[in-house]
This record gives sequence, structure tokens and C-alpha cells, in this order.
Amino acid sequence: MSADPLLQSQVPGHTPRRGKVRDVYDLGDTLVIVATDRISAFDWVLPTPIPGKGQILTQMTLFWFKWLNIPNHLISANLSDLPPAFQREELEGRVMLVKKATVVPVECVARGYLLGSVWKEYQRHSTVCGLALPKGLRLASKLPEPLFTPATKAEDGAHDENITFEVMAKAAGADTAAELKAKTLDVYRRAAAHAESRGIILADTKLEWGRLPSGELILIDEVLTPDSSRFWPKDRYREGESPSSFDKQFVRDWLEASDWDKASPPPVLPEGVVNSTLDKYREALDRLTS
Repeated sequence: MSADPLLQSQVPGHTPRRGKVRDVYDLGDTLVIVATDRISAFDWVLPTPIPGKGQILTQMTLFWFKWLNIPNHLISANLSDLPPAFQREELEGRVMLVKKATVVPVECVARGYLLGSVWKEYQRHSTVCGLALPKGLRLASKLPEPLFTPATKAEDGAHDENITFEVMAKAAGADTAAELKAKTLDVYRRAAAHAESRGIILADTKLEWGRLPSGELILIDEVLTPDSSRFWPKDRYREGESPSSFDKQFVRDWLEASDWDKASPPPVLPEGVVNSTLDKYREALDRLTS
């Protein structure tokens, strides 16, 4: 992996749409997705990159595409298969050529444990996205069964909002909503079982889906990475405690402990936080894919 961080990709003659982490280039019938080393938290892109993070995210996504063996948007991750302008050394290992699909405008989240925004809802109402749960659950409790908890797909810089399945069905259509729920939970259950066999708890994950012109629903974007999922070391998990993690929760915790108000530009991450975060991402990759 390159030791030089990539905050923004630059390809002569092409202008990307820049998301929080990925730069997306539209080539007409296909897209080129570049995973940069940017990291986001609390709906802000932080000023400090995590060197090599984009390559780790890409490797993990490629692993899951192959392991899950379900229809997805990947065409190639080889630089030699891209147009000459994209055959740049700094893009090695962090780029995917993919099919263009119509993105389903819903964040599809599967949860097996009680943490994050749904923990706050549960504390108030004993529900998660409107679904009633048993009383007496604690922070990080394992749910009786995995739940599908959709959210609005916010524009860049905005915050996704949890919605009920019924609201999703009205927006996306009952058949599409049912298909998304079934496919998302299937991916979560299978991936969680694999992760557990490698000593990792997959607490939750966010998936994105798209439709091809044929109408086929396919998995798109990143899949089961530390940016889109909560990964916890199984041997350190304790119900009732905020778990240590392999994901960017480490960065979130550092920011929470700082004096940042979340309304102004975020602070620079200390070198120790950067290195520890990268170590956690690498360990997750090694454990899950070795």
C-alpha cells in the first residue's frame, strides 16, 4: 500500500462527484469509483486522512463481493481495464470500474445489536425504527433477531434519518421494499456468521442497492467495510458497555472527548489516533479475508 495519503483523486480531463470518502467519475455507461483516504464522522469530512484506508476499503469490498456471490456492480478492479487517463499509480488498489445502476434512494441497514441512534430510541420508547422490542435490553445487547432498519438517503453533508418499513414501502413500493429487506438481512446473517468465525462481531451494516436497466436489483458501492459497519472483537465484547471496535468508532470516541462542537470545522486528528485507526482497519481486513 502507498504510504502517501490520497485526499482527492485528480484525473486529467475528468471531473468527479466527490462524496465523503469516494470520488465517482461518470464514463457514460460505466462509473469509476476511487476510494480516497478521507474519513468522515458526525457528517463532517475530517481534515486528516488515514493513509492507505481507501485501499483497505476496496480490498474488503472486493472480498465480500466474491464471498457473498450475489449480483453486484463490479466490472473490474484492475487499472489495466480502465481508460488510459485512469491508469495512474496513486489509484492502484483503490479503484473499481462498475456498472451504472439507478440507486435505490434508501439506506438499507441491518442490525444485530443495540447501539448508536437506535439505542437512544430504545431508551425512550423500547422500539427501534418503530418496531417494539423486549424491555430490559442494555447498551450493545444482542437483539432477539437481526432487524432491518431503513433510513432516508441524505444529500452530502446531511444526516440520514431512520424511518419505518411502512414509510419506506410507500416511498419505494411494497415489492421493492420487501425485496430490499430480504436481501439486506440475508447478506447480514451470512456475513455475521463468517465474521464470528474469525473472532469478530458484525454489530450492524449499511448496504446500498441499485437497479440495472433490466430491473435486476444489485449490490453497489462499498460492502461490509469498517466505514459502513460496526465490527467488534468478540473476546472483548461486554453487554452494557460501549464496545471496542475495528471501525471508525475509535475516531468518533476521540472527537466526542474533544471540545469540538460538531457545528464548526472538525479538528486535526493526532498522529496516534491516525495510526491506531489504520491498525484497526488493517486488523479487520486481515482477520476477515485471510
